[in-house]
Amino acid sequence: MKVCVACETRFEGEEWRCPHCGWLAPQSQGRIALLRDATGPIDGFRAEYFEELARCEGGNFWFESRNRLIVWALRRYFAHARRFLEIGCGTGFVLSGIRREFPELALWGSEAFSQGLAFAEQRVPGAVLFQMDARHVPFESEFDVIGAFDVLEHIEEDELVLSQMFRAVKPGGGILLTVPQHPFLWGPSDDYALHKRRYRKADLMAKVVRAGFSVVRVTSFVSVLLPLMTFSRMKQAATRSRYDPSAELRLGRFVNMSLRKALDWERIMIERGVSFPVGGSLLVAAVRRCPTPL
Repeated sequence: MKVCVACETRFEGEEWRCPHCGWLAPQSQGRIALLRDATGPIDGFRAEYFEELARCEGGNFWFESRNRLIVWALRRYFAHARRFLEIGCGTGFVLSGIRREFPELALWGSEAFSQGLAFAEQRVPGAVLFQMDARHVPFESEFDVIGAFDVLEHIEEDELVLSQMFRAVKPGGGILLTVPQHPFLWGPSDDYALHKRRYRKADLMAKVVRAGFSVVRVTSFVSVLLPLMTFSRMKQAATRSRYDPSAELRLGRFVNMSLRKALDWERIMIERGVSFPVGGSLLVAAVRRCPTPL
C-alpha cells in the first residue's frame, strides 16, 4: 500500500497521486522522486562518490564478499520472499547480485541521490528504482524483505529509519542490515564517508527490537581481518594529513584474492552456524513481530 508523502493518506493504484490531497510524485531526471522536496539538500553522503564506487565495486574483495553474505542470508531467512526493497541502493551493486541469484524476485531500489540511480538503472534493468529519503518510506505492509546495507550509519535518525522499515514490511516479513562495527575502529575513512557512528552490537540490536522486530540472526563479519583492519585504522590516524580515501579500493590482484579467500572461509563458518563476536561489520536479520492479541 502506498502512503502519501504529503498527508500520510493510504491508497492503492499504479499512479503516485494521492486521492485525498492531490499530491503527485514529482519527476527528477526522469525518475519518480518520493520526496517532499526533490531538489533539497541531503546529508550523509556525497553524490560524487558514486562514480568511484561504480568503478571499484566489481572485483573488490569486500564488496563481493558482502554481496555473497547478503545473498546467503536472504535465502536462509527469507526463502519465500517475493518483493524486495533495498533502501540506499547506491549504484545497484547489491541489487545486481540479488538479481543473479533470485531472478524471480521483484526488486525495488531507493536512493536519496538520483546520481546513484543512474548507475543502478544500467546494472539492474527492470528493477523499480526511485528517489527516496530513508527517513520517510511511503509504503505500508508492501514488501516481504527490506534491506539497508551500510546505510544506517550515514543517518542521524537511524531509529526513525528502522520504524519506517517496520511500517513498510509485511507482517511476517523482515529486514536485513549491514553496518560498520566497533567505535574504536573510527578513523579518517569514516570521516570521509560521512558516517555518523560505528555500531556496538548491543546498541543496534536494541534499536531493532524497539522498532518492533525480533532478531533471528546477528553476527559480526570481516572478523578474520579485524587485526589487519585495526592496524590500518591506526596507520590512518597517524598519517591523517596524507589519507588517501581510494587506497583501500586499489588493491593488487594477489592481496585482493587473498582477502577474498579469507572472507569466503569466514562466510562458510557463518553458514554453518558460527556467529562471530567481533569484526569490522555486523549482519542482522530480523522479522516483523505480529501484534500481540488483546
